[in-house]
Order: sequence, then structure tokens, then C-alpha cells
Amino acid sequence: MVAFEIDFLIYPIGNGDFFHSFFSTICVRLEGGHWGKRYPYIMKKLYKGNLPWRDIKKARKELKEIQTELKKYPPSCVVWDIDDMAKQPPWGDNISDTVTDMSNYYVTSDGRDLISVIFAAFDDAESEKINIDVVSE
Repeated sequence: MVAFEIDFLIYPIGNGDFFHSFFSTICVRLEGGHWGKRYPYIMKKLYKGNLPWRDIKKARKELKEIQTELKKYPPSCVVWDIDDMAKQPPWGDNISDTVTDMSNYYVTSDGRDLISVIFAAFDDAESEKINIDVVSE
């Protein structure tokens, strides 16, 4: 299980493959396969495990753009693993009718929209002036 941790606050995300898929999709669909080229704060800092609270304003701007851009892609454009493009999600094409595009494709293990969870983590980290760490349980 992967989660964001801000001091004592924990935001559950899901398994590692799910987490990697979100970033793989961003890289392939929005960055032309060049990890962190357009979104260095999200792709190089947050994904790598630590986003300093001072960088959250820049990361929030990137995430807003990512959300807008992912709306242009249907759910069939999911990239499960940039390192093995043949891999597919364990659920295949069997997804909820509420998933209308790639911006709302990713739902955390506790049923929340992943992008909304990231924004909430940004808000808490910024207000508390605490870095966001990615942890594996």
C-alpha cells in the first residue's frame, strides 16, 4: 500500500502498481515519454518520494494542468506501466460508468478521486508547512 504522509496525516493511495500507473500515464500521454519534462515537481519530486512544502504552489499548478489535459483522454488511454507498455490493469476494461476520462480514472483504495486526494494533501502540507512523503506500508 502506498500513501502520502504529512507528519501524522496519512492519505492512502493504493498499491504500488496503481500509483506507478498514474505517473506512467502522465509521462506517456502528456510528456511525450520524457519523465518530468513538463511536470518536474509532480514527476520528479512527488513521485520520487518527497515534495517539499515550499514547492507545493508549483506542484499545484502542474497538477491543475495535468487534470485539464487528462480530461482529453478516454479511459482506454491508461498506461499501466511505462516500463512494460503491454501490461494492462488487473481489471482490464471493466471500469465503472462514472469513469469518463483519464482525469477521473484513478480512484484510491478508500474510494476517493486520486487527483482530489493529492490536492487535499497539498492543502494540508502547505498549511502545516510540512513536506509530503510517499510511504509504502
